[in-house]
Amino acid sequence: MKLFFLYLMSAFFIAAGITHFLKPGVFLGIMPKFLPYPLQLVYVSGACEIIFAILLIIPATRHIGAWLLILLLIAVFPANIQMAVSFYQDKNPYLWIAFLRLPFQFLLIWGAWVYTKL
Repeated sequence: MKLFFLYLMSAFFIAAGITHFLKPGVFLGIMPKFLPYPLQLVYVSGACEIIFAILLIIPATRHIGAWLLILLLIAVFPANIQMAVSFYQDKNPYLWIAFLRLPFQFLLIWGAWVYTKL
């Protein structure tokens, strides 16, 4: 069962990373305004998601891949907060998704943490 979730998590991050390149505007919209070079950060975070997910799949690099994903998830958490704030201010009908993403981030961190021990 752990391997199933490992591959599911890796596929999720690879798909999310690819989306950063295919639809960067989605991520630019949630980028905190205080960060410089927002488009470049979108691309870098997308590349990191892909690379770290691949590292997670490979048994020899699984430990480091899991830790790198945890660090990435912590680093991008401000974007999720920005998304919730912006959706609230704009009265966006998808505000519930923005609020759901916040605890989901902690679930993803816990999921990656499970694989730091393998």
